[in-house]
Amino acid sequence: MKFNHTFFLGTLFLLSGTSSLWAAEPMQFRDLFNGKDLAGWVDVNTSAKTWSVRNGLLVCTGLPIGVMRSEKQYENFVLHIEWKHMEAGGNSGVFIWSEGTVPHEKQLPKGLEVQMLELDWVNLHAKQDGTPQPIAYVHGELFGANGLEVIPDNPRGPRSKSIENRCLGKGQWNTYDVVCVDGTVKLSVNGKFVNGVRQASVKKGYLCLESEGAEIHFRNIQILELPPGIASPEQTAAIVVQ
Repeated sequence: MKFNHTFFLGTLFLLSGTSSLWAAEPMQFRDLFNGKDLAGWVDVNTSAKTWSVRNGLLVCTGLPIGVMRSEKQYENFVLHIEWKHMEAGGNSGVFIWSEGTVPHEKQLPKGLEVQMLELDWVNLHAKQDGTPQPIAYVHGELFGANGLEVIPDNPRGPRSKSIENRCLGKGQWNTYDVVCVDGTVKLSVNGKFVNGVRQASVKKGYLCLESEGAEIHFRNIQILELPPGIASPEQTAAIVVQ
């Protein structure tokens, strides 16, 4: 299954205010997952059994908790990713502008996390008084992890919550389109922009897919790279030596 790129190309045209983005060479989405193997991805702190390809899908067992990262770094881009949880209350996410390594005594990297939670998570992890957690958890919460800082569009503390619940539950596919430009991130959930952050303290780094305790499937992971912007050396993740 492929998705229609026309909306995003039009959006980028409007944001740029000029057609010069296409002057040199037309930009195109390209696959980050080929549906056959894990080419282009590097395990960081999971295991050889955590990630596999099954019937053209990228399958994550959820154990151990950790991530695998992209081979290369990205600065400005549009990321398209489709995912579905296979267990009630499943937890996962994708990190952008990540260091691609995991700090000592941590399981997850520094980066900007785009949250992927199954709908029952809020019921299975109720507060001590029995009150359910905010539904904002499950439909694309955005936040800086392990030291990355952002300004949330829709604050829930330091995190940004979506303004509308659009995620589907266990066994159903969800689509995230993530527009990342010069430290600003806008997230579309199942065809509608509902969340964002700005002034990220890191503006160039690795992509990481998260394994966090439950089986999750991914497909149609694609990226449209945009022209470079204003990321300084201090705002760029260090290159991870293989």
